[in-house]
Amino acid sequence: MGFKLSPTSPAGKWLGFVTAVWVQAISGNNYTFSNYSDALKSLMGLTQLQLNSLSVAKDVGKAFGILAGLASDHLSTPVILLIGSIEGFIGYGVQWLVVSGRIQPLPYWAMSIFLCMGGNSTTWMNTAILVTCIRNFRKNRGPVSGILKGYVGLSTAIFTDLCSALFAADPAKFLLMLAIIPMIVCLAAIIFLREIPPSSTAAEESDETKYFGVINVLAVVIALYLLAFDVSGTHGRLFSQIFVAILLILLVSPVSIPIYISVKNFIRLGAESVDVEQTVTEPLLKVETAAVVEEGRLRPVLGEEHTVLEALRTADFWILFVSFLCGVGTGLAVMNNMGQMGLALGYVDVSMFVSLTSIWGFFGRILSGSISEYFIKRAGTPRPVWNAASQILMAVGYVLMALALPGSLYIGSIIVGICYGVRLAVTVPTASELFGLKYYGLIYNILILNLPLGSFLFSGLLAGFLYDAEATSTAGGGNTCIGAHCYRLVFVVMAIVCVIGFGLDVLLSIRTKSIYSKIYGSRKSKKSSGSNGH
Repeated sequence: MGFKLSPTSPAGKWLGFVTAVWVQAISGNNYTFSNYSDALKSLMGLTQLQLNSLSVAKDVGKAFGILAGLASDHLSTPVILLIGSIEGFIGYGVQWLVVSGRIQPLPYWAMSIFLCMGGNSTTWMNTAILVTCIRNFRKNRGPVSGILKGYVGLSTAIFTDLCSALFAADPAKFLLMLAIIPMIVCLAAIIFLREIPPSSTAAEESDETKYFGVINVLAVVIALYLLAFDVSGTHGRLFSQIFVAILLILLVSPVSIPIYISVKNFIRLGAESVDVEQTVTEPLLKVETAAVVEEGRLRPVLGEEHTVLEALRTADFWILFVSFLCGVGTGLAVMNNMGQMGLALGYVDVSMFVSLTSIWGFFGRILSGSISEYFIKRAGTPRPVWNAASQILMAVGYVLMALALPGSLYIGSIIVGICYGVRLAVTVPTASELFGLKYYGLIYNILILNLPLGSFLFSGLLAGFLYDAEATSTAGGGNTCIGAHCYRLVFVVMAIVCVIGFGLDVLLSIRTKSIYSKIYGSRKSKKSSGSNGH
């Protein structure tokens, strides 16, 4: 049979997941605006208010993720990835043409459109990746979500460090990277990532858990490697090039898993692999046919396949939606205003707080996915329990920052980073478990509306309004505020919001306890029958 790396083979399934990881590692380009915003500001002659409005335009692009969600129910994974990569190539490509001086700056409204396109491109990539991978590895949704969301958290650092190491942080070359690299990586995913039948035996599930553990370890190594480069000061050109070479090796290293599987199957299975694929596919088709027959008979109960309208009619969806808003909305307010918060408390260099929030956000994402999955398999613990834990911990973090004790901003930024990461990584698989995978693409994108909505409510309105109320006018016509009082009320309000979110998550945990008990019982019986069969 030879080495079998077709997308539908076991090794091909994992190669598809590895390419999905690579897509996520470059899909955080929407968070890198500060790396080239000064160049746009000077070339276009913008005021700070106009520049901030451009930043909002890129975030508005995320709100159009609904289009990607709708498309995911009708278009294949490769087509969705192709749309996202082309849109990103055009959006960031035009910005590169302007910043590099190859064309004259476009009108403000036109630049807003291209920034919006750049922001929207990642919603297509993320939708294609998350929907396909969670369907392919539906018995390990927590680790899948944690790993993929974790790499999104690292992508800003990956892009920034690559550019500073290779191009001395040249904004034009940085934008060229944002235009070209995602398209190249998406083309790899287009070739190898397909929706294929999930694992059907306890042995396959066990192997999946083992391989996800390897990818988790590699992700942590990459995160620590990036952190070490960031905190070790300035570097010479040769050192930077060596850093890039090692980083690329680390990013490519997960491909060792599909290679290992392919070699193992070549040695042990040979021609039998065809029969294995058939036995996996046939029962799945029977199950899906039965599901279609049952569908529409009654309004589905929680844990079964829902249409989007059916999901939106449930109280559980809105409990999840509002609790998600409480967590990610307040977290975004801290991340968007971390510079001002640090300056208000007298810190000259606030970059460390930004790095702490980012790196601990990664650990929150990658650990919570695996931990929540472990406790479902071990005791049927409802996944929303971890959202509740993160929400109350986040409230404690805001109280610490409101007190403005020595070092409280350091501790607070770490806590907020962790909890923000947990919310993202845990909510994604929770939605799929409560409302099914058939229309998951659109349901996911409706939940993700919380990102622009939360940014507007908590960062734009709450933090902006309360900061201005405490600030004093300056000679230049702006305003500034120095002291712990500047954001104290903001932190207090956000702590109260998180307590509300905690209550909603506890309520959802209680309401979904029976669902996770069924998942636990199903997996336990499958495991025992598998062991008896051997």
